[in-house]
Amino acid sequence: VQLQASGGGLVQAGGSLRLSCTASGRTFSTYAMGWFRQAPGKEREFVAAITWSAGRTYYADSVKGRFTISRDNAKNTVYLQMNSLKPEDTAVYYCAANKFSLPQVSGTGGPEYWGQGTQVTVSS
Repeated sequence: VQLQASGGGLVQAGGSLRLSCTASGRTFSTYAMGWFRQAPGKEREFVAAITWSAGRTYYADSVKGRFTISRDNAKNTVYLQMNSLKPEDTAVYYCAANKFSLPQVSGTGGPEYWGQGTQVTVSS
């Protein structure tokens, strides 16, 4: 599975962005997908995940109520709608994929596949 993320950019606090991640491969629908982020000087952290059937979603406490993850298996694409953005959301955002379920850790035991990252900058 190869992942291509897009949609990052510069936005003012309180604004919105939508990230997209398109996957190659015929078995996209059997993979759980998600997003992680990494701010300068910090470890990569879990943001959101969605099961392969889109039946369940998971969020980090820091983004609950502001971010929404969704997927379109027909387009092999997962989305992250980010609303009410804060300066502390500034980071490189990475999409990730893993068979059936997505680990919420980025190191050992983390997702098998990663996208290249897209920069999100929120100005105050």
